[in-house]
Formats: sequence, C-alpha cells, structure tokens
Amino acid sequence: MGLQAIAERITAAEVQTGRAPGSVQLIAVSKLQPLDRVEAVLTAGHRLFGENYVQEAAGKWPALRDRFGAVKVHMIGPLQTNKAKAAFGLFDAIHTLDRPSLAEKLAKLAQQHGSCPALYVQVNTGAEPQKAGVLPDDADSFVETCRAMDLPIRGLMCIPPEDQPPAAHFAELAAIAERNGLSGLSMGMSADFEQAIAHGATHVRVGSAIFGARVV
Repeated sequence: MGLQAIAERITAAEVQTGRAPGSVQLIAVSKLQPLDRVEAVLTAGHRLFGENYVQEAAGKWPALRDRFGAVKVHMIGPLQTNKAKAAFGLFDAIHTLDRPSLAEKLAKLAQQHGSCPALYVQVNTGAEPQKAGVLPDDADSFVETCRAMDLPIRGLMCIPPEDQPPAAHFAELAAIAERNGLSGLSMGMSADFEQAIAHGATHVRVGSAIFGARVV
C-alpha cells in the first residue's frame, strides 16, 4: 500500500471523527525490514519508527540517525529487564512498560541519566495469558506505582486479541487512560487503525502495509 496511502487514510480518519489534523502519529514499524526499505521511507520524509528488538535497533538506528537527522524510534516490543539499559539509550519512547521490575529498573536508569524516554503502560485488555501487559483491573494501581517512581508515563498501549472485534478493547483502553489523566493512546495496527483513531488513538503502529511483507 505504501507510506503515502497510509498517511492519507490517517488524515481521512481524523477528519471523519472530528480529530484535529495531525493529532495522530504514524509509527512505521520497521522490525525485520531490509535496510533499503527503511531508507526509502526515511527518504520520503517519515521520521517516526517502531522496533521490537533492542539488538536489531542497536544495529540499525545509530547510523541511520547520523545520516537522516531528527529520527525518533519507539520500542513497541516486549522489553526484557536486562536489556533496559541498552534500550534506554536507543529509544525516544517505550510502549511496553508492563511490570514492577521493569519500572524499577527504568526508574534507576532515569535517576542515573537525569532523563527518561516517554513511557506507555501496556495493558492486556484481552487478559490473554500469552501476551504481556498489566490486566485492566490492575492498570490504575500500576500507573500510580510508576508515577510514585517519578517515571514519565505518557499513555497506554494495547494489542487487542486477534479473534475479537478491536473496538471494545480500544474503548476500554481510552477509558483507563481518561480516568488516570493520560493523553497518549498507542493502539491500532494495519487492519484496524481507523477504528483506533475513532476511539482516540494518538499513535498507530503500521508495518507491512508501508514496507511490504517482512523478511524473516
């Protein structure tokens, strides 16, 4: 489909739902994509990307940032606590804060560095045992715990179950965010980002529809 087509659909969804133009940021998910495809999207002017793996991002983005300038990279995959230090220096935001041990590690790193990437709490809205994320009933207390550590919680993230309509999950995430005074909503992917925008998404994560099928 391509970058331009996705950008146009985001703009149309903003208009249709009464959102302000530019209120939704497109995260181009570049994990496992060949370098030439990523460079093509950068050359087209896009500057916000998402990665799932710390090691892959470390091997890719320092050089690309040197070449292309003000690029932002967000961590959107599960983050192991023992890789938090490496992630801290690589990413502008981490969308997958999901447990106290990771929060404690990030808080220590933030104290050491005097700064911290923007953080999003991942909520397992479908209560799926194979997925990361705090359960919806635990989200309020976890956000409070993170704030007590002075962590910069900017919003919430979810990945709805594949076998369920996503709208209810987007609505639930938006409700949790609202009652916690959080403005950021990282939700919506290639198949459902327009529904996510209708429910208030501020960041949508689109990969293969921009880059083509991943190379495994």
